[in-house]
Amino acid sequence: MKKLNKLSIIGYGAGDAANNLAFTTATMFLLVYYTDVAGISAAAAGTLLLAVRIFDAFADVFAGRIVDRSYSKRFGKFRPFIMFGSIPLLLLSVATFSVPQLGESGSLLYAYVTYAALGLAYSLVNIPYGSLAGAMTQDPGDRAKLGSARMIGALLVGSSLGIFVAPLIKPGAAGLQATFTTLTLVFVVIGAGLYFFTALTAKERVHRAVPNVTFKQSMDTLKGNKPLLMLCLSSFFFLTGYLALTSVQLYYLRDVLGRLDLYPVLSIIQLVLTFVLSAFMPRMVRGAGKKRVYIVSSLISAAGGAIVFFTPASQVWIGFSGLVISVTGVLAVSIVVWALEADTVEYGEWKTGVRTEGITYALFSFTRKTGQAVGGALAAYALALGGYKSGAAQTAEAVHGIQVAAGALPAVMTLLAVLVMAKYKLTDTMHARILADITARRESGDAPKTAGAAVGPVTTTIN
Repeated sequence: MKKLNKLSIIGYGAGDAANNLAFTTATMFLLVYYTDVAGISAAAAGTLLLAVRIFDAFADVFAGRIVDRSYSKRFGKFRPFIMFGSIPLLLLSVATFSVPQLGESGSLLYAYVTYAALGLAYSLVNIPYGSLAGAMTQDPGDRAKLGSARMIGALLVGSSLGIFVAPLIKPGAAGLQATFTTLTLVFVVIGAGLYFFTALTAKERVHRAVPNVTFKQSMDTLKGNKPLLMLCLSSFFFLTGYLALTSVQLYYLRDVLGRLDLYPVLSIIQLVLTFVLSAFMPRMVRGAGKKRVYIVSSLISAAGGAIVFFTPASQVWIGFSGLVISVTGVLAVSIVVWALEADTVEYGEWKTGVRTEGITYALFSFTRKTGQAVGGALAAYALALGGYKSGAAQTAEAVHGIQVAAGALPAVMTLLAVLVMAKYKLTDTMHARILADITARRESGDAPKTAGAAVGPVTTTIN
């Protein structure tokens, strides 16, 4: 198979930039929007984030099954969802950040409904988008490039939010509702353009023996895919820690270190690190393998979390350095994890003879969304237990609660992710052998022609 051209790689990265106009805006600012603008208590907001993000996780599985059952001769399996689901997704982001003053119960109900609708719309776009990478190429280097491209797209959005929006979120600041409304409306226009650029440039090229996958075939693929299940569990722990950090990063800089002005600095550092890591990631993957890169990067992130937790609030630069170290590890993991997920698609095809990118990515996203739900909720509960008060000077207990969410939780959860990943068996060498088996089977005509057909003999052994 030919190497991907640069336009396809850039186009794929544009899709995650579009995704994160809704996703990163929510993960960075939704908690502080609910507590400081909509007037929802930290405890109620934490329960909301937990409940809705768990709903989102099940929405991913629903979306995965719809994707596996769908196929368009003109646009393929994945691009129609990106083309036709993008506008509703972006408009629901506007609605989510437009909570009306309907009293405590009314505003909370509105927040539940709009955020749940946003999550469902996001699943119906993001699951096809994430699945598309495995259908574009089977080359490990190109998959690393796609992972780098989507991380660059995401971080361009995240860094812009950190540089231009985060400094506006000051205690008691007026006009924040108008700021969020304007921001999300602008994102509708930008996001629509990015999504359609992706749909026009990032096309499927991997052979597919069974275009429409049955429910039984999806389940057969999942239950025998041990590497996928282990990757899912590790990602659950990692995302729990990461979302705890992301949810309170602004609180940590503003209310613990007293340096909200450092948020744009951190965003610029993240952007630079992303470009640096993206340039070297394919080489690191070839030299050390994806599994080792994942583990080492996770340990770096855990070390940064420990620094954040143990550093006194008066030691601004040490605490800030801990954030930078933690973010460095997170960025590296976030680049390589998508290539690991794509490898598990081939493992499932090797076991069953059927490619099921949709349900494979959906299960992976399901566990990641569950981790995000738990992480965001734990962060909000840590604020509530510490006695966080919007617009007020924070007590020592509140400061400690923020440090737990920004440092201790990410460090502990990331170490648990490493323990799981240490037992991961689908190395790059094994993946190459599996690809050779799949190619040989396809050339010999052993690939199944109908649903439920038997798979031909294989030569590679993997647990």
